Amino acid sequence: YTDHITENTCNNKRLDLVFIIDSSRSVRHYDFEKVKEFILTILQFLDISPDATRVGLIQYGSTVKQEFSLKTFRRKQDIERAVRRMMHLATGTMTGLAIQYAVNIAFSESEGARPLKQNVPRIIMIVTDGRPQDPVAEIAAKARNSGILIFAIGVGRVDMNTLKSIGSEPHEEHVFLVANFSQIETLTSAFQTQLCVPHMCSIVEHQCDHFCINTPGSYLCRCKQGYILNADQKTCSTQDLCAVEKHACEQICVNTPGSYVCQCYEGYELDADGKNCIGPDYCALQDHGCEQECVNSDNSYFCRCQEGFRLNPDEKTCKMDHCAETNHDCEQLCLNTDSSYVCQCSEGFVINEDLKTCTRVDYCALNDHGCEHLCVNGDRSYTCQCFEGYRLRNDGKTCKRKDICKSVNHGCEHVCVNAGESFVCKCQEGFLLREDGKTCKNQDVCNSVDHGCEHICVNTNDSYICKCHEDFILREDGKTCRSKLFNLFNHGCEHVCVPTGDSYMCQCHKGFILRQDRKTCRNKDLCKSIDHSCEHVCVNNNNSYSCQCHEGFVLRQDGKTCRNKDVCKSVSHGCEHICVNNDDSYICKCQEGYVLKEDQKTCRRCTEGPLDLMFVIDGSKSLGEDNFEIVKQFVLGVLDTLEISPKAARVGLLQYSSEVRTEFTLRQFSSAKDMKKAVSQMKYMGRGSMTGLALKHMFERSFTETEGARPFSARVPRISIVFTDGRAQDEVSEWAARAKRSGIIIYAVGIGQAIEEELLEIASEPPYKHLFYAEDFTAMEDISEELRAQICEGLIFRPFFFWGGGVPAGPESTTIAITDVIACPDLAIHHKYLFEDTFSLCLTVCFSAKASKDKDQCKCENLVTFQNYATNEVRKLTQVRIQGMFLF
Repeated sequence: YTDHITENTCNNKRLDLVFIIDSSRSVRHYDFEKVKEFILTILQFLDISPDATRVGLIQYGSTVKQEFSLKTFRRKQDIERAVRRMMHLATGTMTGLAIQYAVNIAFSESEGARPLKQNVPRIIMIVTDGRPQDPVAEIAAKARNSGILIFAIGVGRVDMNTLKSIGSEPHEEHVFLVANFSQIETLTSAFQTQLCVPHMCSIVEHQCDHFCINTPGSYLCRCKQGYILNADQKTCSTQDLCAVEKHACEQICVNTPGSYVCQCYEGYELDADGKNCIGPDYCALQDHGCEQECVNSDNSYFCRCQEGFRLNPDEKTCKMDHCAETNHDCEQLCLNTDSSYVCQCSEGFVINEDLKTCTRVDYCALNDHGCEHLCVNGDRSYTCQCFEGYRLRNDGKTCKRKDICKSVNHGCEHVCVNAGESFVCKCQEGFLLREDGKTCKNQDVCNSVDHGCEHICVNTNDSYICKCHEDFILREDGKTCRSKLFNLFNHGCEHVCVPTGDSYMCQCHKGFILRQDRKTCRNKDLCKSIDHSCEHVCVNNNNSYSCQCHEGFVLRQDGKTCRNKDVCKSVSHGCEHICVNNDDSYICKCQEGYVLKEDQKTCRRCTEGPLDLMFVIDGSKSLGEDNFEIVKQFVLGVLDTLEISPKAARVGLLQYSSEVRTEFTLRQFSSAKDMKKAVSQMKYMGRGSMTGLALKHMFERSFTETEGARPFSARVPRISIVFTDGRAQDEVSEWAARAKRSGIIIYAVGIGQAIEEELLEIASEPPYKHLFYAEDFTAMEDISEELRAQICEGLIFRPFFFWGGGVPAGPESTTIAITDVIACPDLAIHHKYLFEDTFSLCLTVCFSAKASKDKDQCKCENLVTFQNYATNEVRKLTQVRIQGMFLF
């Protein structure tokens, strides 16, 4: 394919081409590599040289980074090397800023762009995968009007209208949208056709008044600075620069060919800056009455005094400035009085008895500062500080040592470890701490000393003792052994008996070794002497053997048979993203932000699937209108990650204060644009805080089919995001618990004075995945990102329970019945799981309670225990089913 492209190169084609590449956080690493491959493919058919095609490259995220300009490289191989080395920025999506940079800088002559009069086509090829975070339409239009041809390439869920606002017309030739980054290279031949067409300015009578700009297959006329293109798109007229530019003329702006000049009204003169006007000399025209100096102003004049004098209240006469004229000796401030002056001090100082010098206020002396070590005066107060080696505690007054171990005689034999305001002793590897908490003892004394035991050494606390084998006794030296049977004739040796001093020992013939009974013998090669059943290799190991596998295989739990170490590499697994070995089989997994489809092989974005989401937003008075706007931006941020449609994500929103108001239901909007407009126009209620009432409304009405929720049988996740900034004025636990029992997953977001106990009652289990809290609204962006990640993770695997009924099982269903009587003796729970091809789950719960005076015995935690147990069982059974499907 590359050879084919090379044959059709744009030989001697003069182009100034700048790539603008989206390097935002939403572009994954492997997709970024695909973009680099796309650029390298385009380069193959270009004739790169200073006299033919010049290439520049910009990538952008939250900021713009120029990788290289149009003048940086002269050879194709140097450009290819720079493209391969380009690193992913992984930040925001400031598309407009990147286009602005290209217009102002990348296509400037100082950066290598050729002058417009040379008729060299200027081309931008921009690749993006998401919505821009800044305006793009105006700057893209400015770029096109300046003669730049723009190709806009969108990948994935890019808004087509945004692409059209960027790309040149006709859109069918300059705007492209592909499903994913893997398909981007399919556009290569189209771009080759567009870029390699002849320069029309040089082969046709273009009749452009000023400049002719080449475009692929055509041309455009452009005018010099100070002129505009007429309706015939060829001739040029003088531009009214006074009307379209910020001329900064103070009074009158007058157009000149290609520019303008400033003029003044009658009676005024133009200043040297060429912009401002100088008025009449009012001081000369009138009897101003100033005692010393008269100064002209815009429409009048004012009086001013000479150095050493100050203006009197009549604003005409002057009196002496005693502070300026005399050597007042004031240390800090001098203040004039009618006939003299007085000295004053700056804030934090007091005047001394000499009424001239100042002394800093000693706040440490004035107050009982309570500092444990040092008190240090400041301008308005004091602070406490600690001696070297200490640090200030949270009370701001007392001190504690930084390193306790270094500051005390800890007495640890091996290692001292700081622990808060104290320390603990620890031992090195192979040693144990004694009861004194300081010294250490060896775990294995026998291996650490030359014990001299003839047979067996046994550890005892800090020492050891010697012991003998069976039928032997320890001699008086406590180390060597002698046989109990020394004087008996029948020694019992199977092969050979050998005398040893006052005893004997048994030995074996060549090729045999002595067994543990020290009398009988066995073959040295145990693997050859027994039926070991090892599937691959048998290895002798002292008095036993072990089975081992060939390279690329691992031993199964039976210790005999072997399985392939990497099943994923040995079979055609068909996983779209990741294949994970699982004992003798494998399972498919998806990259972060994706979930498995029902075929258990291909993946989709976790937010592309069906979802019923209900926002419950606090509109109480304590929130404030400014913070309410931040909450609206928080909601819009979550909406940006979802695919809004009747078949995908349906979203509704409640606002509550002293009452509950449905801003929009789950069925009201089918597009993100209309939904975001409704959020932006939402009015702040600003009264009480009835959180419990809002949860009741959400549970009883918001998730009904009437208001747009899909039925339980559709198995669509039901999620609620509850936002609050303070304590509720009613009870929240009952309605939160009922909502969660019905299968609604609740994420609780608390800011500022939100009460932790209430958030725990609202949020689903476990709290660390469903509860978010911050002290102020500056952390809302971080909370938004973490919340989106947790919702995505929660959608990857979550069984849905259907209480009081279920989905009828089909004829092919596999039924596993489990009966579990949980901790409460008066509550018997029988539950049944029915798996269909799509792993649907039916759960039937039957309660039978005997008459009992202690009816509170069955608390809700038993139900939670049961749910957790049931969830774990579903995971195990599903895993077994998946393994069975993909084993072969």
